[in-house]
Amino acid sequence: MLRRLFPHPMLSLTLLLIWFGLVNAVTVGHLLLGGFLAIVLPFITAPYWPERPKLQSPWKMATYVLMVIWDIVLANIEVARVILFVKPEDIRSHWVDIPIDLESPEAITMLAGTITMTPGTISAMLSADASNILVHCLHTDDPDAVRDEIKSRYETRLKEIFPC
Repeated sequence: MLRRLFPHPMLSLTLLLIWFGLVNAVTVGHLLLGGFLAIVLPFITAPYWPERPKLQSPWKMATYVLMVIWDIVLANIEVARVILFVKPEDIRSHWVDIPIDLESPEAITMLAGTITMTPGTISAMLSADASNILVHCLHTDDPDAVRDEIKSRYETRLKEIFPC
């Protein structure tokens, strides 16, 4: 019964929290409307998710999110430094092709989203066979180091979070 009402409980909880963040108030009316949306939207979209993504470790997901937030803060500082102190002709932007070993569509989406959310990089394209992500990097002296850092810092952790 509970499984039918909440086909994706984590999505329901996330939607409710996002709702409260958007309205910036916790009232009975917002709780009812947010709760309604948190139940109805996953229920409506459940047929499009035949298999729920399974998290190997929710704690690893929490540490991953905290790490990404920290990386976003550091990247904002670095991008500000590049914009303010590097002459435009000295900016060395690069396209970096990153081979990925992830198989789960959710893990690949998390990796691409993490890259895009981090200032200074953007995931531009996923190959048709989902084996590579093309990333644009605003400023780097070593594109290979960018590739290696993304693979070791993000992809390795996502492999632990989402089982193959």
